[in-house]
Amino acid sequence: MNMKNHEIEFYETERGENFVADFLDGLKEKTRNKTLAWISMLGKYGSDLKRPYADLLESPIRELRVSFANDEVRILYFFAGNTIVLTHGFIKKTREVPQSEIEKAKRIMSDWQRRSL
Repeated sequence: MNMKNHEIEFYETERGENFVADFLDGLKEKTRNKTLAWISMLGKYGSDLKRPYADLLESPIRELRVSFANDEVRILYFFAGNTIVLTHGFIKKTREVPQSEIEKAKRIMSDWQRRSL
């Protein structure tokens, strides 16, 4: 496994909104702690982190998959070089990740690229 550390970036809007931080703040403490541990693991392993921890949804959008108690936490992200940009998080309620969440991640990625590259 490739052990190079990736930089983790929480996407922020031009107005300073941080969807991932806000989402994490709303989780129960134990769920948040496990999610933060998975984010750390993602930073360590990057694209080598596979199911059940992470998966490719619709290129280039990926998901970090955290199960805790009855919660199915998902954090969507994409790679930008050695940086992993976390777009937003949600509690998954259906079998499939809703297309609207993937589209939101793609809009965020476009905005991030427009402002960062």
